[in-house]
Amino acid sequence: MTRPTRHRPSLTSALHCALALAALLHLAPAPAQAANLQISPVSIQFRAGQGAAGINLQNYGDTPLYGQVRVYTWDQRDGQDVLTPATDVVASPPVMEIAARSTQTIRLVRRGTTQAPVEQTYRILIDEIPRGDSAGAATGVAIRLQYSVPVFAMPLDDKAAPRLSWTVLRKDGAWILRVRNDGNLHAQIGATTLKGPDGKDHELSKGLLGYTLPGKSREWRLPVDGAVELGAPGAALAIRASVNAQPLAASGTIVRE
Repeated sequence: MTRPTRHRPSLTSALHCALALAALLHLAPAPAQAANLQISPVSIQFRAGQGAAGINLQNYGDTPLYGQVRVYTWDQRDGQDVLTPATDVVASPPVMEIAARSTQTIRLVRRGTTQAPVEQTYRILIDEIPRGDSAGAATGVAIRLQYSVPVFAMPLDDKAAPRLSWTVLRKDGAWILRVRNDGNLHAQIGATTLKGPDGKDHELSKGLLGYTLPGKSREWRLPVDGAVELGAPGAALAIRASVNAQPLAASGTIVRE
């Protein structure tokens, strides 16, 4: 089940669905409690020639569920995720109304199915909207819960793979792990541990740490006091991680910026 996160979108990103949502949300009083939403699959891949895919949204609650679905191009800049509205992948319907104890399918359609040399990446944001929010829908939708589903359009090379390099640096007074992906496929990075010069393990994540997209870099703060010396520039630190569900032993090089 996709982990929900609390989030409030900007007026610009929410406005294209706000009026339609207002009509739905005005129909009846707000439910007493949030509906239970389950989303499957939790990750989507478009393969060669595939122009459409679906996401099933199942409402396990006893009251209807309302919301919106938005599609973003997923990029990474300055070590962080960046989302911009997508034009080549669309979701239908963009506004959802799921009756109690029922399921709705959201259809994702690609405008053009030509494969690129490098994997194309997107994020589907599914926002659960409080039913009584019709008054606020016209000025900025109040999000109760948000679910984010990664979408990948596979590259031409059927043997595509990530190619990672790991560096450790001090930035803004903190130690940072930077993972660069020079391959043509994303890297899903799971449980990750770094071994310090004193032999002590520093655990970044027990589960999913995040993704490094092809041709991009992603950064994460290490659970190490910034005043601690991990080593001189050029020194290597041992890293254990799960990458695309496979165990990996790597070496992180300390650099100075």
